[in-house]
Amino acid sequence: MALARGVPVWCGGMVETGLGRAANVALASLPGFTLPGDTSASDRFFARDLTEPFTMTDGMMRVPTGPGLGVEPLPDALAELRTWHGSLMPG
Repeated sequence: MALARGVPVWCGGMVETGLGRAANVALASLPGFTLPGDTSASDRFFARDLTEPFTMTDGMMRVPTGPGLGVEPLPDALAELRTWHGSLMPG
């Protein structure tokens, strides 16, 4: 809607894990998102992220291209951080 009306759009977020950062980077890459974003390299906020680190090259970040969010959580990072593991389904 904003693009059709010529309204510039901004997207950003600073302290997301790689999962949220992937969504922000993908959204900010769409047509109409012309205002400078607020998405930076993940090592700026995390010693270890839930995904492979997002990095900056010449002030830009590569847009993930995989299915879904474009990134996969690192199983060992999830295992280290989870507080419970089980099923909510009966049986």
